[in-house]
Amino acid sequence: MPLELELIRASEFIRLNATGNFDLTASKLALIKIAQGCQKRGIDRAMLDLRELQPLPKARLSRADLIALINAFPYLGFSRTHRLALLYSADPHGRARLFAFITSMHGWQVRGFRSFEEAMLWLWQGHSEEVPAVERKRSVPIHSRSIAVRTRVSL
Repeated sequence: MPLELELIRASEFIRLNATGNFDLTASKLALIKIAQGCQKRGIDRAMLDLRELQPLPKARLSRADLIALINAFPYLGFSRTHRLALLYSADPHGRARLFAFITSMHGWQVRGFRSFEEAMLWLWQGHSEEVPAVERKRSVPIHSRSIAVRTRVSL
């Protein structure tokens, strides 16, 4: 059974401003475009490949930036059924791990990995064959029996 996923390189969504600092607004806009493309193609698995990012003496993203990205998840088009793997070679400031931890605490399926193979395995887990849209929208009737309750009133 084939697994279709979107491989997103850091250069595709990390945007810097004129001074070389992380630009949260521009990065969110880039992520929105990526998420919309995934939705159009019906892709619910993605991997952010951060391995090419060279660690800086100071973290690129502040904790506030991470929280802002996490809070933007629903607006970016991610749902609780989507899986996002963060692939990194070094995480000296712990930002990738912190991002994965906080998002998972909020119910999102995000995990950080140092190994490409482990990331692919996790993305594959829980993946099943595509269910036709007609079957996904089918409702299942629930039958219940009414139980007559008799009450006795004493006067």
